Amino acid sequence: MYQTLLTSLEENILTVTVNRPDKLNAINELVMTELGKVMEEVYTNEDIKSVIITGAGPKAFVAGADISEFNGVRKDGVAKSKKGQDIFSGIERSPKPVLAAVNGFALGAGCELAMSCHIRIASSNARFGQPEVNLGLTPGYGGTQRLVQLIGKGRALELLISANMIDADTALKYGLVNYVTEPEALVTKSRELLTVINSKAPLAVAGCITAANAVFENTDGYELEAKLFGECFATEDLKEGRDAFLAKRKANFKGK
Repeated sequence: MYQTLLTSLEENILTVTVNRPDKLNAINELVMTELGKVMEEVYTNEDIKSVIITGAGPKAFVAGADISEFNGVRKDGVAKSKKGQDIFSGIERSPKPVLAAVNGFALGAGCELAMSCHIRIASSNARFGQPEVNLGLTPGYGGTQRLVQLIGKGRALELLISANMIDADTALKYGLVNYVTEPEALVTKSRELLTVINSKAPLAVAGCITAANAVFENTDGYELEAKLFGECFATEDLKEGRDAFLAKRKANFKGK
């Protein structure tokens, strides 16, 4: 179905693997297009409750963009940036949780991809960075915005303008990742966390994602939160959650 991605759906968790290990999984135009297509499937396929994005092989999550496609034409650069921003925004705004399982290098576009996900778990050999200034570039797929949001302006600017990399433990200290695991435990930890999330009310989970994103958008987050809270009152899931709580049993949410 995809030329540059491997996908598998098990227990309502879709695993998406960027599969260009010979190029350290660098993102080219086709990878970006196929990431957009797989997210369309995530939005519409009811069997998918959550997503893991990772990279093939132990060396790299995604080691950057494919520089061979950069031709130095300004209008092409703007279009390339906007396409990447739109697709990564589609990940960030997904109503279903998307987790980045970061194995190895997450540099440039790879770091930007990881940051567009809702949760990041890193293996102990992970390395993060935005080295675009080494190429005479700024980040183009949301890196300047999300890095500031996640780790603060001072630390973000240091990484952006020095092109320095940070290791997994530093990323954890900075708040860039949620957990650090040994490489062999990365997928297991990712699936364990998503299995817990998948047991919760899907509409409420989607509402939490939407409301949290509003913190960084030109939106009244409190008004949006009240609206989403009110919408939950009209759902079957609220009745199920309330009844399960009172009966001291596990809730069986239907996403309705």
